[in-house]
Amino acid sequence: MIRDKNLPLTETVYYILLALTEPAHGYVILQKVEELSEGQVRMAAGTLYGAIENLLKLKFIQPVASEDSRRKVYVITDLGLDILHQDLARMQQMVAVTRSILQ
Repeated sequence: MIRDKNLPLTETVYYILLALTEPAHGYVILQKVEELSEGQVRMAAGTLYGAIENLLKLKFIQPVASEDSRRKVYVITDLGLDILHQDLARMQQMVAVTRSILQ
């Protein structure tokens, strides 16, 4: 299988995509990333919004309608889900190979 040029995802991008499996705005994304990573990944707002711009350009996420016009809400796209699954499979293969060698 040919690896997508966007792989591997950075840890930050991986958790952002994972956080956006449900619609969320910036502050909620920051909270979910920290929660999902068990405090291992903490981002400043500037880092998050730079990543969001890049993910929008790649079409991995998209904006969705929100009742609060002051907040931009995003959700992962089918393409984003696909890339997330591909990176999961890549990491699972790495873990399997590592386990087989280290055991």
